[in-house]
Amino acid sequence: MSGTAGPAFRLEARGLGLSRRGRPVLSDVALQLPATGSVAIIGPNGAGKSTLLSLLAGLLPAQRGEVLLDGCDIARVPVAERARAIGFMPQRFEPYWDLTLDELLGMRLAQQHRVAGAVAVGVDEVIAREGVDAFRRRRWSTLSGGEQARVLLATVLATDPPALLADEPGASLDVRHRLALVEALAARGRDRLVVVVMHDLDLAFRHFERIVVVADGGIAADGGAELIHAPLLDSIFGVVFDRIGVPPGVMLRASLRKRLRADRSID
Repeated sequence: MSGTAGPAFRLEARGLGLSRRGRPVLSDVALQLPATGSVAIIGPNGAGKSTLLSLLAGLLPAQRGEVLLDGCDIARVPVAERARAIGFMPQRFEPYWDLTLDELLGMRLAQQHRVAGAVAVGVDEVIAREGVDAFRRRRWSTLSGGEQARVLLATVLATDPPALLADEPGASLDVRHRLALVEALAARGRDRLVVVVMHDLDLAFRHFERIVVVADGGIAADGGAELIHAPLLDSIFGVVFDRIGVPPGVMLRASLRKRLRADRSID
């Protein structure tokens, strides 16, 4: 892809906006994401996090503004080229057929062969690299939620995309499997770009280098671990956070004390 002059960002949103049924979902969003790093997108329900992720992946067309992929308007980038550059891991995935991991990976790599003309790796290599040999011949319907998440991640990463976008991938997993998945995603940010929509704030602050806070359809804050101390978090999520020191970091404990006090003042 031929880029424009200026800083080399893998993904960039400029003046991004989208409305549904006349209601703004995102308004004038600007965001710059470099070629490497682990980024967590957090915010309350309905803030526009998943919509932003879909726009960044090119899965939704922007109504206003633009998304740039390596300096090029993503809307003008051929779908095949986009698929090579960006891996997308949805919150929920259900294959139309009850396939095995072998079959899912075979389809993914065959698609890459069609669009790129060559396959750099084979199914066996991907399975060994991702450590999922135990699941390779099991049908999707026989896998637990945690196993499905690992199989889906292995499938998305089969072609080693430079950017990985994941929409709350551990939402339905138990604590152990969610932690393992989040750690794997964050670790990939050492040499690739990883952007993950998160609801678990403690996991987001503990494992990701950069935190983007989305509220009311815009970017309310964008920074590092220091944002855990920002009073802005309390007002955005509508709670009171106690910041509890748990070395080497801080844990958030939410309460509704302000609301309770307001209710008592009415009595």
